[in-house]
Amino acid sequence: MLARMLYCPSMHMLVVAALLLGLAPFTPEPHLVEKARMLMQGELTRPLDIFDVFWHSWPLLWIVLRLLTPPTVCEIPNKS
Repeated sequence: MLARMLYCPSMHMLVVAALLLGLAPFTPEPHLVEKARMLMQGELTRPLDIFDVFWHSWPLLWIVLRLLTPPTVCEIPNKS
């Protein structure tokens, strides 16, 4: 059961992670909004800022990948 949760978390867990990491910090402005603005202005050049984009958006990317893959991918075969 734990292996299945780690291998393929439920969509609810991914949505919660996406909301928490995507909107963190909640004030004064979420990082993803700030980094999107910096990208549009051509100011997203520091390695730390680029890492920050990936760090705060990985749950969103995982949700997209999860939606694009067939549901059978999440089935763990029995080791017999």
